Amino acid sequence: MKRNRSPVTQYKFVEQKAIIYIRDRVCETADELLSSEIFFEVLRRAVNALSRRQSPLIELFETAADGTIPDQELHHLVAIFRWLAKLPLEHVHKLVNAEQAHLLTKPTLLYDFVEYLYDYWRDYERFLICDSEGDALDQRPYRTFNRTIESLTHLVRSVYRDIQENISGQHPNIYRQIVAGAEIAAIALPKPIFAIVDDLQALNQIPVIRQVLMYPPLLLNPPMNKRSGQFVQTEQNPLEKLRLDASEWLCYPAKVGPLLILIYFHELFYELGFTLCNLFELAEDNFLDSRSADAILLFGVPDECIDPQAAYPTVFYHHPENNLWIGAIPRRKEFGYFGYMKKMTLTLHNIVMMQRGRFPYHGAMVQFLLKNGREFNLLIIGDTGAGKSETLEAFRAIGEEAIRSMTIIADDMGSLEIQTNGEILAYGSEVGAFVRLDDLSPGYAFGRLDRTIIMNPSQVNARVVLPVTTYSNIMRGAKLDMVLYANNYEAVDATHPIIEKFNTPEQALAVFREGKSMSKGTTTSTGLTQAYFANIFGAPQFQSLHETIAQRYFQAFFERGIFVGQLRTRLGLPGWERKGPEEAARALLEWLG
Repeated sequence: MKRNRSPVTQYKFVEQKAIIYIRDRVCETADELLSSEIFFEVLRRAVNALSRRQSPLIELFETAADGTIPDQELHHLVAIFRWLAKLPLEHVHKLVNAEQAHLLTKPTLLYDFVEYLYDYWRDYERFLICDSEGDALDQRPYRTFNRTIESLTHLVRSVYRDIQENISGQHPNIYRQIVAGAEIAAIALPKPIFAIVDDLQALNQIPVIRQVLMYPPLLLNPPMNKRSGQFVQTEQNPLEKLRLDASEWLCYPAKVGPLLILIYFHELFYELGFTLCNLFELAEDNFLDSRSADAILLFGVPDECIDPQAAYPTVFYHHPENNLWIGAIPRRKEFGYFGYMKKMTLTLHNIVMMQRGRFPYHGAMVQFLLKNGREFNLLIIGDTGAGKSETLEAFRAIGEEAIRSMTIIADDMGSLEIQTNGEILAYGSEVGAFVRLDDLSPGYAFGRLDRTIIMNPSQVNARVVLPVTTYSNIMRGAKLDMVLYANNYEAVDATHPIIEKFNTPEQALAVFREGKSMSKGTTTSTGLTQAYFANIFGAPQFQSLHETIAQRYFQAFFERGIFVGQLRTRLGLPGWERKGPEEAARALLEWLG
């Protein structure tokens, strides 16, 4: 980690991530910015990139005998930039010394270089971490953010514009307010969560995120865009061999349904870790202080922390002393996909729910309030890519005339609980959605861009992460009226209707248990697949326990008169990617009357 004398006290470059650490303030003047070590480091990196590809922009500099550009040239350029931030080019000519003058002889090239440098900086994924411990700035988070991320963005943009205008002698007619500082900022403070002196104690040194500010829409390019393998239980504690540098980690304390799950992520995966703020509610202080963690996830551990005997390197472990479930994902680029972070978190959620006697489901749960006064709560269970979210979004679009409101209880996963009076209530686990961009209607996708994080937009399985509901909605408990299995692989005909009702718990269990789905390329699986209850996230790992719970709940469905059936979305059939969910939505609308 670099250190300098400017207000930005520490910074770090991790591949395409620029991470700035501050305690009080960032640079406030052009001189402070241009004199900072981080600016010089960005300048050096940018020039080295030009040299590697032998760009014509290198002609701006005088090279050394070996063809490299010496640091002294860059120091000369910084001195010129400091003048150009204040004065027009013709005045700067009179102020520079003889060693610097050659950098002003090609103003067009200098102008193009400044444009390149600005773009080069913005190509980084930029994070600002504020540790305001000791000065109470965290008590006024927006003021902290305003003094840091907002002022830095304005300063970088202003310095860039002033230098360009002073080189060209012209003012632009169009100003584009591009985010030029950090894209994501967080207040992160050390917080002693684990009081027991054991292998969990080291985690207390990792700063815990308390506030986040981001500038959506964010376009991120994680190293992977698919998930493969399974999550398996291991007998080796991932913490045993974990030797961590707390400065390389952050903790996102997530409210996952009723649970507190602490998600620790390594700086290599910052873009994934901060995306959590669009998916899980950030636990506030009183939530953290009033309970113990139900589970933790370590995302980005060294390979030696993973049991070499495990069938897959994505593992979870039961910590017996604390009755705590610990998930671990290796620090490898092949696991740099948000699906691993999300699904491991939900696997831990599902395991705890089963231990408490609840039925965990992989599905979408929505509460409808119709204009005829009817309230109706629908749960669609199905595998990734089965058409759950797509059908509900189509329902939202085509049912405008009949629907007063749609409240999402769960977008992807949640749990059911049988009350003492026999009523079955549904709960969600996340407040956001992680969905395929291609499977959303264009109007809906673009209408939510102002809150969206977009991942790998140019690749197959491009994904968006966006908030879709509130924590109070997922936690209030919604009465269950209808349970459908999302069948995306069968065509519709006279004997295979879009909505098919099951007559017995055994008939229903046979379809749900088989868990068939046509893969949509969201994992490395292809073709027709099967997964126990369309839920590989905890259910098959504890199949005996899950089976007992499932039989009890499906019996209760029929005893309570809940409609149980399957919905043929046809999302997995060629040519039906949009039309299939739309027709499924129409059938649901007709069924509701």
